[in-house]
Amino acid sequence: MPPHDEAAEEAVLGSLLIDPEAVFIVATQLKADDFFVPKNKLAYESCLSLYSRSEAINQVTVAQELARRGLLSEAGGAAHLSHVVSTVPTSLHAEYYSQIVTRLALMRSLINAAGQIARIGYEAGPDPDATLGKAEDILFQLRRGRISHDFVPIREVLDKYIEEGFPGGRKPTGHVERILTGFTAVDDLLGGLQRSDLVIIGARPSVGKTSLALAIARNAVMAQPSACVAFFSMEMSRESVVNRLISNEADVDSHRLRLGQLSAAEEKRVGEAVGILSETPFYIDDSPQLRVVEMRSKVRRLHNERGVDMVVLDYLQLVHGDTRNDNRVQEVSEITRSLKALSRELNVPVVVLSQLSRALMGRGSHRPQLSDLRESGSIEQDADVVMFIHREENFITPEEWSRDHDLGKEPYPRGIADIIIAKHRNGPIGEAKLRFQGRTAWFYNMEAEQPA
Repeated sequence: MPPHDEAAEEAVLGSLLIDPEAVFIVATQLKADDFFVPKNKLAYESCLSLYSRSEAINQVTVAQELARRGLLSEAGGAAHLSHVVSTVPTSLHAEYYSQIVTRLALMRSLINAAGQIARIGYEAGPDPDATLGKAEDILFQLRRGRISHDFVPIREVLDKYIEEGFPGGRKPTGHVERILTGFTAVDDLLGGLQRSDLVIIGARPSVGKTSLALAIARNAVMAQPSACVAFFSMEMSRESVVNRLISNEADVDSHRLRLGQLSAAEEKRVGEAVGILSETPFYIDDSPQLRVVEMRSKVRRLHNERGVDMVVLDYLQLVHGDTRNDNRVQEVSEITRSLKALSRELNVPVVVLSQLSRALMGRGSHRPQLSDLRESGSIEQDADVVMFIHREENFITPEEWSRDHDLGKEPYPRGIADIIIAKHRNGPIGEAKLRFQGRTAWFYNMEAEQPA
């Protein structure tokens, strides 16, 4: 027999029939489907019907409700209602009885989920990743279906502002409420990366999309040690990703680091950087080909094992949808919807890098705008934040700049990057300026002292 406790079910019903206040406790956490014995389920459904109509719940009214629905005999008749009243020890423990019923209902749901997963296995689908994704979805939905929230007093909500310092920050428990990018001007505009947000970073090739994403991820795990980052690098190998991180941390030229042409002092700094980075909760997946279903599965596993606080995907145009689709725009739309759903499911910011179309090359200013998102589809619609990287030095030489500008008032923007916040669903749009250093391929705050 599947796990169940008939006595606990009867104790719940008995509590409802003898105590009018018990329904306020039980109804918020117990569903009719949680009852295993059919007659108990019918009786509880009648209690909920009376409760929804603000009518009294007792033996007489429940019996009348069952009779009205033609279910009195099936529910054991009035005799069964008298039985549950006579056997309940006390209604004071109604909440405890209901917890027993819900716990055992969860165990039965788990058994049912195992059966569904077994059927998926017997189907022997041609795509193992899609099959594993279906199985994980069943378990994830089971867990998600049991999550419930209740009212909390405003004081409890406001306590976090007292503890963290308005307008937010890290909780004393180690939980990271928001992810700070580490770039003051960007954080001032965005308030950090908010949980459940889909963030798009767009730029033309060689402008610094990956560098900015790596810098944000690095700053997150360094400034907020409890923040865990999952980084999907489809364009670069994990060794190349780590090379960039070490280059910045040790302040050495990335090209010479790859070739191993370092001085003794630089080697010492690299060793120290390796020690620091090795202690951070930074996880890298460099699968060259990735589908959404695979990414979701990997992130969920890491989230269950470690607890993920931010996901970074480099980059969108290399991801494939879960279904075959000859229309790439529709496929990208499916991908962005799935990524947004993932951010909401796990309650983490998902940062996605995106290429921009060549259209901006034909404009005089070369400054990116939302319409430049390649294969845009629903990228703009699904994203909560869209930011672009623009470096004027990539499009104009110092000579050309000097012809059009007064160098005394407006010097050539060497190493200056404009971060354009083109969409911000929950806040202002605007621009922030950062410094970009070519030898380490890294971004820095404008006010920070730039490494030599």
